[in-house]
Amino acid sequence: MDKPNNRFEKKSGKDGRVNFSRPGKPKSDGSSKPALPKRSQKPKAKPEATTEKPAFDKRATRPKKTAAPKTANPDEIRLNKYIGNSGIVSRRDADIYIQSGNVKVNGEVVTEMGYKVKPGDVVNFDGSVITPEKKEYVLLNKPKNFTTSGEGENDMRNVLELVRGASKADLKPIGRMDKNTTGLLLFTNDTDMIRKFAQPNQKSAKIYQVSLGKNFKFEDLESISNGVTLDEHRLYVDEISYIEGEAKSEVGLKLRTANVKVVRAIFEKFGYDVAKIDRVSFAGLTKKNLPRGNYRFLTEQEIINLKNS
Repeated sequence: MDKPNNRFEKKSGKDGRVNFSRPGKPKSDGSSKPALPKRSQKPKAKPEATTEKPAFDKRATRPKKTAAPKTANPDEIRLNKYIGNSGIVSRRDADIYIQSGNVKVNGEVVTEMGYKVKPGDVVNFDGSVITPEKKEYVLLNKPKNFTTSGEGENDMRNVLELVRGASKADLKPIGRMDKNTTGLLLFTNDTDMIRKFAQPNQKSAKIYQVSLGKNFKFEDLESISNGVTLDEHRLYVDEISYIEGEAKSEVGLKLRTANVKVVRAIFEKFGYDVAKIDRVSFAGLTKKNLPRGNYRFLTEQEIINLKNS
């Protein structure tokens, strides 16, 4: 077997020098493959964006359950309001009794604020079963010789006689009136309303027509308009004036108190005898279409106005 020829070949150049080289592959005769064309240096064009979203595996999904809104039962009533409607105490005071454990519903003590009473429930308040009653508001144009106290002389009769046929509810007058005072007197079984108008800082106005035993001096009118001190308390009136078309002994007085005794005390302080006091307006209510001795029920709007006054 012939060994491969790894020796250097000796060749002589044209200049007579001797060159040694390894035997190599024969040179190409020009029939080699053509060179590859040069690549373009332009940036590659980005593929056009498609609006189609990639397909996802669609799975059936159940719609989320939403809780149905709770509707208030119109027949249910808050426990404190239930007690307040009974006329025993106000709603605010009822909260105190509830918190102290003095209220039972169907034999169980209830101390939860906001507890609602359902139809048929039996409510026991401080040892007694109570039932609420509808709030009623009756406006009377009071005549003379009737009083809110009913005590004293035989010729004084209680004003409740005049509204006894209006309702079976336990109506009570707001404020007091003596036998000589006439005009508007409001009755109700709403203890919250009664307490509201008994407050000294009550804001609703009352208008009185006062008949004096003699002419009213203008300087006294100006003095009263600037305020009067009664029992070491400063009292301010909203307005005071003569009654147009009447004698100077007829005076109109507008102030906030529902206490008729205060009206009388104002003029007696200045040396005047008060012959008569007639309340012609009470917290926006008037005597229009209400003859003396008659009464009427308030409208829903009038009740709302009273509560907001």
